[in-house]
Amino acid sequence: MSMVRPTWEPHEAHGDLTTRSDLPDAVFAFPKQRKEPLTDAQHVRNAIARFDQVLDVSGEDRALAFANIEKAARHYGVNLSETNWHQLGVHPQQHREESAAKAVETKRERGESAD
Repeated sequence: MSMVRPTWEPHEAHGDLTTRSDLPDAVFAFPKQRKEPLTDAQHVRNAIARFDQVLDVSGEDRALAFANIEKAARHYGVNLSETNWHQLGVHPQQHREESAAKAVETKRERGESAD
């Protein structure tokens, strides 16, 4: 198995940013998809927790994302007990969209929907 080189770089202009689109690709765990920004310790922890929820990415993308998470975790002082991306989850939630649609329909039926 080849070693994956992280592409993550710290981005320090936190106060000046107003939208996610202002962030460079290099701050995302999944840079091609621009998913899971790693701009501080809390975002690193969120990326770890949501790793298996990212849909439509390859094993190569996950390996790169894990390398980026590792680098960001070291930078921000986040303890990462996992040693490879397989330990963070390999199976995205397959029916997430269907479950969300059912939840919306249930809320509408109960009159809880805002629309």
